[in-house]
Amino acid sequence: MNNFKNIISDIQKHKVLKKEDIKFCFNFILEGKANELEIEDFLIGLNDKGITIDDITAGVEVLREKSTKVNIPENAIDTCGTGGDKSGTYNISTAATLVAAGAGCIIAKHGNRALTSKSGSSQVLEELGVNINSSSENILNCIKKSNIGFMFAANHHLAMKYVGPVRQKIKERTIFNLLGPLSNPGNVKKQLIGVFDTKWLKPFAETLKKLGSKHVMLVCGSDGLDEITTTSKTYVVELKNNKIISYELNPEDYGLSKANPNELIGDSPTINAQKILKLLDGEKGAFRNIVILNAAAAIYIFGIAENIKHGMELANKSIDEGNAKSSLEKLIKASNEI
Repeated sequence: MNNFKNIISDIQKHKVLKKEDIKFCFNFILEGKANELEIEDFLIGLNDKGITIDDITAGVEVLREKSTKVNIPENAIDTCGTGGDKSGTYNISTAATLVAAGAGCIIAKHGNRALTSKSGSSQVLEELGVNINSSSENILNCIKKSNIGFMFAANHHLAMKYVGPVRQKIKERTIFNLLGPLSNPGNVKKQLIGVFDTKWLKPFAETLKKLGSKHVMLVCGSDGLDEITTTSKTYVVELKNNKIISYELNPEDYGLSKANPNELIGDSPTINAQKILKLLDGEKGAFRNIVILNAAAAIYIFGIAENIKHGMELANKSIDEGNAKSSLEKLIKASNEI
């Protein structure tokens, strides 16, 4: 039935569709064949129908196929989350990435500009001096020299230009808010993914299992953060060895006192970059605690820590011995090499 308008009609009638039909729609849209009204009908129709695992899988497959790929090391990890939690925190996952890299993890960081906060990962890295517009070859050079390569989503998903105006117009979350962290251009098999709503934890895990991921932690703070939080408990769905388990993390279980949410609120890319530099220079406090916990999870997923507690030891060592700051300095230098 691969007719775009007929499929949209079926979506609007809440019919159960084949994955191939949804995949056809994504290809039709991302090849510039659909007009803005048709794209709007498709996105709102999916929201009203209810987005399924097959819908997400179809979208991820198409986005990956159309991305400008990077041939990253097979064991690399990504820490890209959905964003959209509207919390306005400091750049926690970006800071955790630097700490994990300093601990020896290979990071293929996928990120974009902020949509609901003042500072996205690309903006704070740019403020720190990182060239976020590196070529695929230079991204590999960055990984080799600093353990981190940053893939700016806008440079690797050029077909997204066809949906940008519509997403801004309808001003509600769509399936594209879910696809970003699952569409790493390096096709990573290990990820720490922060999610803005607990209802997506299990579907994301099921989708990534279908797509062949090896070890993934999907996390959502009970306070609404798309991170492992330190203000309260965190809901976790973990995919490992083709099995999916669910559990909760509490900061007290890891020797951390609960944070006041106000201690984690960031601001502009400049202020957030300054906070990261203070962290890498050894500043203590709530920001360090939450970064350590998230970095520990990344280190565990990468495979050089037996568990999160062991990961915390390595994360603290990464900061205290200057390795995290060294990774940032090497990344800045390597990303600006011509």
